[in-house]
Amino acid sequence: MQLPYFSLLIFVVLIFSNCKNQKVVQTNDDYLLAIDSVIESDSVKPFNGVVLIVREGKEIYSKTKGFSDRDKKIPLTLKNQFVIGSISKQITAVMILEEYEKGTLKLEQTIRTYLPNLEQSWADSVTIHHLLTHTHGIKELNQPLAFPLGSRFDYSQLGFELLSNILESIKKQSFETISNDFFQRIGLKNTVYPSLKKQKKMTKGYTEQENGDIIYETNTFKNYVAAGGFISTAYDLVKWNKLLHSGKILKKDTFKLMVQRYETRKHPIFDEIDYGYGLTFKKNEQTIQIGALGFAAGFVSSNFYFPQTKTSLIVLENTAYQLQDFKKTFYHHTTLLEIVKNGKNNTKNNNTQSN
Repeated sequence: MQLPYFSLLIFVVLIFSNCKNQKVVQTNDDYLLAIDSVIESDSVKPFNGVVLIVREGKEIYSKTKGFSDRDKKIPLTLKNQFVIGSISKQITAVMILEEYEKGTLKLEQTIRTYLPNLEQSWADSVTIHHLLTHTHGIKELNQPLAFPLGSRFDYSQLGFELLSNILESIKKQSFETISNDFFQRIGLKNTVYPSLKKQKKMTKGYTEQENGDIIYETNTFKNYVAAGGFISTAYDLVKWNKLLHSGKILKKDTFKLMVQRYETRKHPIFDEIDYGYGLTFKKNEQTIQIGALGFAAGFVSSNFYFPQTKTSLIVLENTAYQLQDFKKTFYHHTTLLEIVKNGKNNTKNNNTQSN
């Protein structure tokens, strides 16, 4: 049955009206439909964030859902800035490795060389390598080591704060200046050290309480910036992956140092995971899937790269649910990661709508 011309015109207008905030992405990956179903699922806590998948420079999926400001009902966009949590560690590691390439520091040099004012005797034995690999045993600056140096892995935010102190000592600048100069130099225009004048498109972070209430998070920036406080966007993290994995920042041999397995950690989400310098991967998967999860109060993030297909998967949420069980907090991130990792690339002419 044919529609009258006027009715057909109204129908077309309605279609375009409903899709004005959507982007139709031509793709040959059937699994993108599965990703959409995870984001839209009403059987788990609602997703409030952004997802971006880019393969070989081509955006094959993007999605925004929810609000950057819940009270004002301001919708999220892919240009919103998020606190990226421990994804920050790979950035700090790269800045350290740039200095290693210049010869201004040595990875096996003790940290007393760069931080002579440390009072504890362990400064004469702990090296930069120990800090990068979480094997130093430093719990507090004014306490002895918690275990024999290098004998075990103990995830440490303080170790990366010391790395930022070492950068300040070498470059005679604040870590804020060092970081922002680095981001500008490599073209990450919306990635910043947290400061009010730099956070132009910042989204608010929220945390679910035990009673189910969702409140604005006021403790987001209590972590060390070098370990978990940088701010970025989905697009900038894709650009970061491309620069890092294509040798545009570090030399090939230096990058290899980042993706070596130095330690294995019993992980609260992945069960067991291997650690390089700021990057994580499952056993023997450095060429399959590599990246990091990130958590800061009110923000739940993931950034993974698949070297074999040159694919980036970025998932940034600004609402942290169910903190009593981190596997539930990171449900969307880990589920999407498995879908992309196991996705097939031989389905033809599939269309996926994404916000």
